[in-house]
Amino acid sequence: MKRLVSLTVNGHERQAEAEGRTLLVHFLRETLGMTGTHIGCDTSQCGCCVVHLDGKAVKSCAVLAQDADGARVTTVEGLAGPDGTLSAVQQAFIDNHALQCGFCTPGMIMSTSALLDDNPKPTVEEIRSHLGGNLCRCTGYRNIIKAVLAASGQPMGDLASEHI
Repeated sequence: MKRLVSLTVNGHERQAEAEGRTLLVHFLRETLGMTGTHIGCDTSQCGCCVVHLDGKAVKSCAVLAQDADGARVTTVEGLAGPDGTLSAVQQAFIDNHALQCGFCTPGMIMSTSALLDDNPKPTVEEIRSHLGGNLCRCTGYRNIIKAVLAASGQPMGDLASEHI
């Protein structure tokens, strides 16, 4: 049964109908056209679909659209400034080559943004732990960790000797 779902997505009020079984990731991508949120597994294993739901990082493939009714959602598109200026996290991912194919990147960026909101100066171990629910099959994580450190304004240290 379809029901009207109202969300504030990246600061804009959005409404559309969704069936009860519609996942938030599908609602965002297919109904609202927010294709920056990727679908990787639909089983909440990979983290490609991470968005912020009322300020908390969630895997949008594990949330029903109807359950998000009335919520505030931020997608990777919503991190950039109104003039298109990239957020510090987005820029750090570019500057530190923290992506290759780019498929996991939106989820990594959204998880990193949530981490830095909660812990502005995380250690390498805290970064590893926090990003444990996000899978990357290309980069080996070293440059992702460098990007998180850069976005937090911390020195990189000697990551070459770190087991990452």
